Amino acid sequence: MLERWLAGLPGQPLLRISPASSDASFRRYFRVHRDGGTQIAMDAPPQRENIDGYLRIARLLATTGVNVPEIVAVDAEQGFVLISDLGNIQYLEALARGADPEPLYADAIDAMLCIQADGTAGAVDLPRYDHGLLRQEMDLFPEWFVGRHLGLRPDAEDRRAMEEAFEWLCEKALAQPVVLVHRDFHSRNLMVCPGHNPGILDFQDAVRGPISYDLVSLLKDCYIVWPRVRIAGWIERYRQGALRRGLDAGSDREQFLRWFDCMGLQRHIKVLGIFARLWYRDGKPGFLADLPRVLDYTLTVTGADPALAAFDDFLRAKVVPAFAVAARRAGMPQ
Repeated sequence: MLERWLAGLPGQPLLRISPASSDASFRRYFRVHRDGGTQIAMDAPPQRENIDGYLRIARLLATTGVNVPEIVAVDAEQGFVLISDLGNIQYLEALARGADPEPLYADAIDAMLCIQADGTAGAVDLPRYDHGLLRQEMDLFPEWFVGRHLGLRPDAEDRRAMEEAFEWLCEKALAQPVVLVHRDFHSRNLMVCPGHNPGILDFQDAVRGPISYDLVSLLKDCYIVWPRVRIAGWIERYRQGALRRGLDAGSDREQFLRWFDCMGLQRHIKVLGIFARLWYRDGKPGFLADLPRVLDYTLTVTGADPALAAFDDFLRAKVVPAFAVAARRAGMPQ
């Protein structure tokens, strides 16, 4: 069906299509080869995915000047979208090949600031990253990671520790200034595009939410780890840029770092649940290898904040030992 639709569009004759990528959703992407270049076709089954959000956010982000795919053609009934091709080199791949991270991350931070400073006013109708959504995300952790992946049955004390930590993290997130949030602004969704770097993908779930969220996605990336001193430098670059653009980056550096670490913990608790769910519910094992990295991020923050002491005790006494067993069972790194 997709190939027939593509062949019927105006323009150069269709030569062939080839798989381009897949992600954690039910969307599939194909590279469309025609005389004179390539495009990307998205196949988003209407019963599983809603392309309206993608189209809406693509148009909003384009107004900020950042590099997002141009929409070429749409068949909403079939869930097909044809977009411009931003290439096939992810930040993650370029970094693995030895690319200098400094210019890449400088470009990514500048693009993020454009989204926040120039896109937030146009995002008034987007969903809010409210208490309900924050809790819904973190509740994936006890269900899919603790219960399904680790096989643990938390007792009343453990459940209370999680409840108190989750509510505390909601409070910290909701206290932050609100901006347009991409939600997955990381090395697998940023493409190397010389001259207009980065190309930005996978933005369809954008919301209005905490100012530190996208910076956490970028700098506490679930797929790559940077030394804290380097992260601190990038955070300061971001803060100075935010202040120049009139964004509220906190009363001082320490307050913003607090926002950043608390937001990171909320995100990583969510991700532990999501990555486990992708395996057990959706049959996608590829993210299991990233669980140790995400758990390390989590423990670093819980171990450093007295307000999270009970949750940290639960993680270290029960989750960490069970995780080692689960990793051996699944044949994954620990």
